[in-house]
Amino acid sequence: MMHHRFLSPEGKSYAFDHRAAGYGRGEGAACIVIKPLDAALRDGDHIHSIIRQTAVNSDGKTDGITQPSAVAHERLIRYAYNKVDLDPLETDYIEAHGTGTQAGDPLELKAVGNVFGSTRNSEKPIYVGSVKTNVGHLEAASGLAGIIKASLALKKGIIPPNINFEKANEKIPLKLYNMQASLALAV
Repeated sequence: MMHHRFLSPEGKSYAFDHRAAGYGRGEGAACIVIKPLDAALRDGDHIHSIIRQTAVNSDGKTDGITQPSAVAHERLIRYAYNKVDLDPLETDYIEAHGTGTQAGDPLELKAVGNVFGSTRNSEKPIYVGSVKTNVGHLEAASGLAGIIKASLALKKGIIPPNINFEKANEKIPLKLYNMQASLALAV
């Protein structure tokens, strides 16, 4: 079995990049306020984004506790989209987990590519990003950091770039998936 690094020796997350060598740890906390939409509208709250569906699963049996399953990930995405009758072609950007590991990034983007890129044409690629390139892996707060980044991207109309990105990891066929790593794009 091939040994994969867990932590980046440079302390940086190179999500989806050819230099991915493990994740860079970050320090931080995050908080979001979640309210039913009708209550937020009634109360006059500023709404940054709307969460249409959530879902959770287990990767099941994999080669290691830190290695995800592309099959389980794809099933989870499809389940969440089907539950609220969303068409994956209507999604232009995915805020991915994107840890910057040689094992995890290709598996995650295979699932994302199968759902969002497989039926899309090359003129309208699916863009992917990871907040971990900006702030590191915030452990338990990493998911909330991703929600905050995606919400701010919607508000500002710009997808923040994946810093540290030079070229795609050779194990991630971006063209096959009709996918592009985000590089400061107006949406």
